[in-house]
Amino acid sequence: MLKGIDPILSPELLFTLRAMGHTDEIAIVDGNYPGLEHARRLVRTDGHGVIPVLNAILSVMPVDDFVPEAIFRAIPRGDMEALDPVHEEMVACCAIHEPKLKVVPLAPADFYNRVRAAHTVVQTSEPRLYGNIILRKGVIYP
Repeated sequence: MLKGIDPILSPELLFTLRAMGHTDEIAIVDGNYPGLEHARRLVRTDGHGVIPVLNAILSVMPVDDFVPEAIFRAIPRGDMEALDPVHEEMVACCAIHEPKLKVVPLAPADFYNRVRAAHTVVQTSEPRLYGNIILRKGVIYP
């Protein structure tokens, strides 16, 4: 255990977050997502939902503010405008940590392609469908 570090951030996940560089992306996906199939690197957070994992990661990782879009979410049932409760919670969580950045919906094919290219996929035990989000890592300013 470490002071001030969310215990959801396992040694493997902390190592991954520290190893990532500016513009690398990390996907946080629900329990139904084909994580092993799509991941270049897979980190499991069994027993945790997507929102606590998202909150833990955002507590230590900066999100890219060099680009207009750096946070992306899956969409339910192919509807770009739909916001399921899990997406509302994602938006609220991101607003706490990165208030200047919007959470951008991505069509399924675009989302899957982005996950496949991500530095790491973090598989949660989130039971809600479409509970998937991608973060693009930013920098720590001097």
